[in-house]
Amino acid sequence: MSFVSKQRMAVDEFLQWATGREGRWELIDGVPVAMDPERVVHGLTIHRAVNAFERAVVAAGVRCHALPDSVVVRIDANTTFQPDALIYCGEPADDDALTIDAPTVVVEVLSPSSAAHVCRDKLVGYFRVPSIHHYLIVDPDRRIVIHHRRGSGDAIEARIVAEGVLSLAPPGLDLPVADLFALSV
Repeated sequence: MSFVSKQRMAVDEFLQWATGREGRWELIDGVPVAMDPERVVHGLTIHRAVNAFERAVVAAGVRCHALPDSVVVRIDANTTFQPDALIYCGEPADDDALTIDAPTVVVEVLSPSSAAHVCRDKLVGYFRVPSIHHYLIVDPDRRIVIHHRRGSGDAIEARIVAEGVLSLAPPGLDLPVADLFALSV
């Protein structure tokens, strides 16, 4: 992650600024931040995760949609995150949408350069969005998933899963953990 300027922006201004700009960007406390390039295993894991989500959505028969790292999630007026994958439910998003307003599940693939941001800042930020019920941190090197789930009240429950099935309710999906990982690099 590298900060591009000290000038603060609101989300709508940032979306105009970032459109057509090379690379992936997030807005952190009003400051555009370039996201670091990622390893092949990162991209393969995103691909596998989105495919696994699509299969789980079909199997559950729910009206939800999986997307890869193409849109941002508004955290507040001055912050957006671009998750590696997400699930949202309801009507399909417009093809030109830059944001998903009410994701239910967000996924970040852990990388050496992003670990602190993903495990600290994004954990706190994502759960500020009321629609988010699950935050999955997928570690492709250790082949584990850290599953953060909205609990009762303001509690966030966490568990580390290496095998078996993740139950994501809502929206009512069962997701085999092995399906989230790239087969090999």
